[in-house]
Amino acid sequence: MDADGLTFCCATTAEERVAKRLGLTTARMGLGVANGVPEGQLVSFGVAGSLGGLAVGDVLDATRVVDETGAILWEGPGLGVRGARQGTLLGGNVLVHDAAVRDQLRAVSGADAVDMESGTLARSGRLAGVVRAISDDASTTVEGLDSTIHADGRTNVPGLLRWIVTQRGAAIRTIRGAMRALKALEDAVAADA
Repeated sequence: MDADGLTFCCATTAEERVAKRLGLTTARMGLGVANGVPEGQLVSFGVAGSLGGLAVGDVLDATRVVDETGAILWEGPGLGVRGARQGTLLGGNVLVHDAAVRDQLRAVSGADAVDMESGTLARSGRLAGVVRAISDDASTTVEGLDSTIHADGRTNVPGLLRWIVTQRGAAIRTIRGAMRALKALEDAVAADA
């Protein structure tokens, strides 16, 4: 993967830290691109939820971004990240909380995974690629997860603590999945550098 001239757009501070450790030019755009779309050629970089077929820790080098209806927003050859799987990413508007909704989205859109930022970046006309690691599989319920991150991408510590207390085991599994995904993302891009 040639990262020269590309800005790696991250929704959260955790994703941004990974990109910076890799020496990539980064921009933290927040959840759903709340901080706005940066200038230049962009890569959507971070974690995503599986809609089926991808497991926690799999890295997706997307060749297509679609909306909830399956309409193509962006298409390209991918960035060539070694060891990553090619596929389709759904650029959604909200965090997908449950398995039934994920099944429905996959059936309608044909996508392999979903995030909240790639669709907006694709619509900007400056998307060069998407590299996302799977943090939760298609059967994971992530109710309340959106209360753990501020819109600008910073961790909401009180919200995170409340979520862990109320969700207990599910929260711990989700956190482990996110950590595994971020490690897989870092390893895949580092191996390709």
